[in-house]
Amino acid sequence: MKISDYRVITELPNLDYTPQIAKEMEPYYEKVKTVIPKIEWPYHAPYVKAINKLKKERNAVCLVHNYMTPEIYHCVADFVGDSLALSKEAARTDADIIIQCGVHFMAETSKILNPDKIVLTPDMEAGCSLAESITGQDVRNLKKKYPGVPVVTYVNTSADVKAESDICCTSGNAKRIVESLGVGKVIFIPDKYLAQNIAKETDVEIIWWDNGCCEVHELFTPEDLIEARESEENLKIIAHPECPPNVVAEADFSGSTARMIEWVTEKKPEKVMMVTECSMSDNIAAENPETKFIRPCNMCPHMKKITLSKILNNLLYLNNEVIIDAEISKRAYSAVDRMIKLDIS
Repeated sequence: MKISDYRVITELPNLDYTPQIAKEMEPYYEKVKTVIPKIEWPYHAPYVKAINKLKKERNAVCLVHNYMTPEIYHCVADFVGDSLALSKEAARTDADIIIQCGVHFMAETSKILNPDKIVLTPDMEAGCSLAESITGQDVRNLKKKYPGVPVVTYVNTSADVKAESDICCTSGNAKRIVESLGVGKVIFIPDKYLAQNIAKETDVEIIWWDNGCCEVHELFTPEDLIEARESEENLKIIAHPECPPNVVAEADFSGSTARMIEWVTEKKPEKVMMVTECSMSDNIAAENPETKFIRPCNMCPHMKKITLSKILNNLLYLNNEVIIDAEISKRAYSAVDRMIKLDIS
């Protein structure tokens, strides 16, 4: 279907916090009451009700990244996860409309996997320092410099970059993807820290792009972790592999956002510090009340551009549609699909 095929909504939802809405939305607040102050809930509740109602009417789904704020993650998401999990859900959803609650490259990935579906992003300006660090031309230049060396591309990239790649990866499957190619050397783009961390775990020679890193994770230092341990007894620290290698070395565990969630759920530590984006800790804390979360985290300004009001606007007006050139999309699909098929094999 096309956007023009959908009915125009002329009657806007009532966003007043009435006693009826308070009662209806109480089960949702129970999920987030430990991380959202009660004084804030009257603002969120009407949006949660309106969004969930309109999703059914539009046959839409919200794919929500782990870095979204709790009212989005716990209250309007149909699927939550890291980039890999959301890619898989995007590939198999039966919905007509996908609302990608994350940054722009994630919405592009959903569109690549669903060229005939309507893919919307709540905010077109929700970018990513990694995705913006490299272009398709940069990749073509690398391939000329290292002829015949396959290109492994982190999903945190634009469709244009994916189109120049042999295969994509996420932080959770990067080592497996690199080794699956059966070669002695790969070009790994664009996150230099993820590349350096993977290089320590494999015998494959990694050529990395030195201009790319996550503006959230690069700010952490080993001293941050050491100071946290000194101030909190029995503290466990887990870090995302987008952090610098010396930070990862100081942590008790390093893994993708999905693996970090699994680690906390399985280990049930007394205290934990998640060295990653702030909302990640809030979302997992809501599901693990027995664990104390220490939060010297860093906030992603791009992820925080996604709000309930913007998601509601997507559903009301079907705005911010993600469009990708057909030829670029086709070539990028090959790299993303190859990753997905390998990961589920």
